[in-house]
Amino acid sequence: MNKRPLVSFDWAMKRLLRQKANYGILEGFLSELLKRDITIVNIPESETNAISPDDKIIKVDLLCEDDNHELILIEMQYNSEIDYFHRMLFGTSKVITDYMHEGYNYYQVKKVISINIVYFNLGQGEDYVYHGITEFRGLHHNDLLQVTANQKKVFSIAEVKDIYPEYYILKINSFDNISKDSLDEWIYYFKNNELPASYSAKGLNLVSEKLNYDNMDSNSKALYDAHQKEMAISYGVVETAKIEGKIEGKIEGKIEGMEDGKKLQKKDFILKFLSKGLDVATIAQYTDLSEEEILSILNENK
Repeated sequence: MNKRPLVSFDWAMKRLLRQKANYGILEGFLSELLKRDITIVNIPESETNAISPDDKIIKVDLLCEDDNHELILIEMQYNSEIDYFHRMLFGTSKVITDYMHEGYNYYQVKKVISINIVYFNLGQGEDYVYHGITEFRGLHHNDLLQVTANQKKVFSIAEVKDIYPEYYILKINSFDNISKDSLDEWIYYFKNNELPASYSAKGLNLVSEKLNYDNMDSNSKALYDAHQKEMAISYGVVETAKIEGKIEGKIEGKIEGMEDGKKLQKKDFILKFLSKGLDVATIAQYTDLSEEEILSILNENK
């Protein structure tokens, strides 16, 4: 197995893949995922592509434009977010609106492909690679709504789905480390920060060459080491919060259970007195409970 120390893909997205000399790495991955040859012509200056000075945020985004003028948004996310599906929608919507200038016609809306590389269990499903598109089907005939010949010619599209955002989700932690095709070879790298024993996927030869830790200068190595340390700390903070939350929940549950148990004991005690013919006022005189508390306990869970 190839044991050359490679930098993580999130670091590469932040620091290395934005350089034109390294576009070939991104092009290789995108070509394997999208099943067509991708050529990147631009990584535009945008809010999405701004490098955050806070490396404790363990997510990274990169927006690029291919030779078909489609915008490809790549997002890596390490920590679980319950609203991540919503975030995917917001991300594509924001990219679309950011690239629509005043005076533009609707047909100038750019196609956006959203690629989400996640290291947590997003949703419920058995697979580790998911693809989502927009289609329109008839409610009565279940037919697929198609574009006209004129629309195909004017807008250079083949299907209605070619207009709408397209989504890919790669659930890295669900991958079993067995490469069944060339895309899996990329996923193996994402999960293990090393290459499979043998590989043929486009771009991975450039990963081996250009994303090699040993090839970085001392300053770059120091920055990368600091980044990895911050990642570990951030991950540890999140995991600790999860554990503490579980413990706190268990403690609260036990306390609530004890309180409920005490209330049941008090209720049994009060009922015994009532069965002997004592009224609420008399019971209150011989206990530490007020008449209101006794009535409240009796009325609970009737």
